[in-house]
Amino acid sequence: MQQIFNFLFKNSNRLLFLLLLCISLLLTIQSHSFHKSRIISSANFVSGGVYEKINNVSEYLNLRTQNDALALENARLKSILFKTKDTTEIKKIESLKGVAPDDILVSKVIHNVYNTQENFLTLNSGSLKGVQTDMGVINNLGIVGIVDKTSPNYATVLSVLNEKSQINAKIKKSNHFGSLVWNGKSTGFVQLIDVPRLASVRKGDTIVTGGQSVIFPENINIGTIDKIYIDNQTNYYTLNIKLFNDMTNLGHVYIIKSKNRVELNNLEKNGKKDE
Repeated sequence: MQQIFNFLFKNSNRLLFLLLLCISLLLTIQSHSFHKSRIISSANFVSGGVYEKINNVSEYLNLRTQNDALALENARLKSILFKTKDTTEIKKIESLKGVAPDDILVSKVIHNVYNTQENFLTLNSGSLKGVQTDMGVINNLGIVGIVDKTSPNYATVLSVLNEKSQINAKIKKSNHFGSLVWNGKSTGFVQLIDVPRLASVRKGDTIVTGGQSVIFPENINIGTIDKIYIDNQTNYYTLNIKLFNDMTNLGHVYIIKSKNRVELNNLEKNGKKDE
C-alpha cells in the first residue's frame, strides 16, 4: 500500500496532466459535432473489425455442420432425381431392379488409398445404418466404388481404381455396353473394354453405368472417352475413360441400397439351374 502512495506522490504531476487532458478532450468532443462523429466512426470501425473476426472464426468452426447439412440436402435432391420418370421412354431398367428413391445413405470418406494396385476407401457408416456388401457408392460427380466389407460403424469400398473392380458401363449416346476396369496406371483414367466395333465412339463421348448391373442405377456418370484403341485379337474397342471424379479427393458419398438385389440374384441362379 505504501508503494502505491509513493508512486502516486512521485507521479502526481503527470497523472494530473493526463486527467486534465482527458477532461479537455471529452469536453471538446461533446461540444463539437464534427469531433464527436469522427470518434464514433472510429469506434465503429474498430468494433466492426473485431466482430468480423469473431464471425469468421465462428463460421469456420461451423463448417462441418454446414457440410453435413449440404450433404443431406444433396441426398434429398438425388432421391427426387431417381424418382423422376421419363414419360417419353419405356420403363427404366433400374426401376425393375428395385432402386427406390429413399434407398440412399449419406456417408463420409475417412480414409482413401489410391496409390496401390488394389485401392480402397473407408466410410464412417456400417451395418448399423444398413450398409451391406455389394452396395454401390457414388457422389455428385459419378461412381466411386462398391462396398466390399462392413462392420457395425464402418465400411470398406472397392474403389473403381482397383484391378479387381469390374462394372457394367455403356456409351450414353449409343447404349453399347462394355466392362469398366482399371489397368493400374493413372488415378484419373479407367478403361472400358469389350466394346463392339459396331459401336459409334468418339473422343469426348460420355460413359455412364449400364442397365445390366444390380449394384448401380443406370445412367450414373463415370467419365468421357479420352482415347480409343482397337484390340486386333478380339476385334473390340478398348476405351480410355477420363473420370469425372477426382479419386484422390473425396468427401461425402452416397451409398445406394438395392432391396431386390438378392431376389434377382437368386432368380438368375435358379434360371441357370433349369437350363
